[in-house]
Amino acid sequence: MEAVTIMKTTNARRWAALLSLAGAALLAGCSGMRIVDSDVNAYSTLSAVPAGATYRFERLPSQERAGEPQSRIESMAAQSLARVGLTRNDASPRYSVLVGARVQATDRDPWGSAWQPWGFMSHQPVVTRSGQVVYVPVFPSGGLPLPWYEREVSIVMRDIATGQVVYETRAEHSGRWSDNAAVLPVMFDAALRNFPAATPGPQRVAIEIPR
Repeated sequence: MEAVTIMKTTNARRWAALLSLAGAALLAGCSGMRIVDSDVNAYSTLSAVPAGATYRFERLPSQERAGEPQSRIESMAAQSLARVGLTRNDASPRYSVLVGARVQATDRDPWGSAWQPWGFMSHQPVVTRSGQVVYVPVFPSGGLPLPWYEREVSIVMRDIATGQVVYETRAEHSGRWSDNAAVLPVMFDAALRNFPAATPGPQRVAIEIPR
């Protein structure tokens, strides 16, 4: 009887240790990195960009009316443009750059499908005492929708001397992360991947950022 008690105690300790390790792993995963994967389409007529090339931002009338939100988008894009060798110079620019960003939040079920109050629930067959089969609705996740964010950023670059578009790129990303201030900047980085070259066809660009 004593041996059984010891065995139970040992097993309990082992389970406690395993649970402790699992909890630590979970916390480590939560505090680690996350991946922002963007689908990028880019088009370019540039073979190279001169060292120290300059640009200024241009705006559509709707963007001009937006004011401060558009300025924040341009600030994000400016950091990515600097990383590929472009310098903002409103007084003496070689290129003009038009940037845009779109964020749309929708409700989806836990599997990523469009959420409908009654349309996504499953049904579980139940046999009654009389032998009749009835289907009882089952609501996953308590029937509550989860937010889903669809994002898109774009850059159009023109040669001011000729007025011709020399570079165009667009990046799209969707997921459950709600922090635009962290996600949008890396989407601009993804959109400018391989600048000034442009790989034909869509590309998936994955960038790691802190959680």
